[in-house]
Amino acid sequence: MAEPKKYITLEALNSHNKPGDLWISIEGKVYDVSDWAKNHPGGSLPLFNLAGQDVTDPFTAYHPAATWQYLDKFFNGHYLEDYSVTEVSKDYRNLTSEFSKMGLFEKKGHDAFISLCCMAILFAAGVFGVLRCSSTWVHFLSGASIGVFWILGGLIGHESGHYQVMPTKQLNQVAQILIANCSTGISIGWWKWHHYAHHICVNSLDFDPDVQHLPLFAVSSKLFESLTSYFDERKMNFDPITRFLVSYQHWTFYPVMCIARVTLWANSFIMLFSKRKVPNRVYEILGLLLFWIWYPLLISFLPNWGERIMFVIGCSLAMGLQHVQFCLNHFASSLSVGPPQGNNWLEEQTRGSLNITCPSWMDWFHGGLQFHTEHHLFPRLPRRQLRKISPFVVELCKKHNVKYNTISFWKANALTIRTLQGAAMLARDLTNPVPKNLVWEAVSTQG
Repeated sequence: MAEPKKYITLEALNSHNKPGDLWISIEGKVYDVSDWAKNHPGGSLPLFNLAGQDVTDPFTAYHPAATWQYLDKFFNGHYLEDYSVTEVSKDYRNLTSEFSKMGLFEKKGHDAFISLCCMAILFAAGVFGVLRCSSTWVHFLSGASIGVFWILGGLIGHESGHYQVMPTKQLNQVAQILIANCSTGISIGWWKWHHYAHHICVNSLDFDPDVQHLPLFAVSSKLFESLTSYFDERKMNFDPITRFLVSYQHWTFYPVMCIARVTLWANSFIMLFSKRKVPNRVYEILGLLLFWIWYPLLISFLPNWGERIMFVIGCSLAMGLQHVQFCLNHFASSLSVGPPQGNNWLEEQTRGSLNITCPSWMDWFHGGLQFHTEHHLFPRLPRRQLRKISPFVVELCKKHNVKYNTISFWKANALTIRTLQGAAMLARDLTNPVPKNLVWEAVSTQG
């Protein structure tokens, strides 16, 4: 005779959300992933942030169908009491299933190969300009060529972190280190840790590292309250120096974006030499060392310090464009405080993302990230499929009265600056040290 099923209430499940005691529910079955967290390919943070909840939608978004067969070994014998599925989640899961049947997750095309060829051409052009030309402006353009080389590397690295762009998993890992560490000087391990946390906790001021930029930027006056970052495990102090920097952030935004790469380089080294578990640590360190050999060596071939500075400025201006693009998708979107909600996936991902309207012939410029809502809802989809699925996502949002945000590139820039300016003006008000308003509330009706 079969044993009766054991049920657990949602309230009881919520209590299993601490390191060493991590339970999740997927389609009503409860799984103990406490020991698995340290080996989870996506890192431990997604499990820590979603533990104690039903995570069917996030799990569906990030895991192919083949992954479901491995769940049983984590099943702890419990079922979620009164488990039900909202109409929004039903439609989202059905849409994911339809995309899978259409083979969209596997149809990657030749985007990676084309991008790698373009990277090779840009790198060769940059090196040729430095070694074979004497014009200062050619040297400046050579720097810009290397900057665009880094941009393409960032886009391919981004894609390889979400889905396999190479024939095998092993080749994908090799490509990641070659493209990220060796070519751009950024640790692919650091990027994954940072980026996966962002995707799960999109635009949460205390959980999403992509909106935690104090002391330079505050995208919401809520940050004036010195919130705790659950990503970095530190308090984001809003002290007098921070107040001063934030009060001019709408002026410093674009200049800082041009040198933002420095922080990525620094964070890469900090992580790789920390006690944090990093897969392929030795290879990653060797990759960074290789970058810091070829890049300074290339600069050293320029005839004087003036032209070396021009070269670096060319790199920075080109690279700054990508940093601006990344910020546009989230700085002017709705913000929140608190951990992510696994049963509110569609609403949270859509509310925290902003699409950039552009014609299809400009897709190369944005690398697919202009369809940011689609990317956040279906992160495993190759970028060539995002335009194709966009009408389905628009219809899904319309059906469930979820706002689908999309504006032009120039309007997104303007809205971002206005968001930063709004927070800057509040920061200057010394008589009101902890304003309560969210900047978004003042501008969302126009977004």
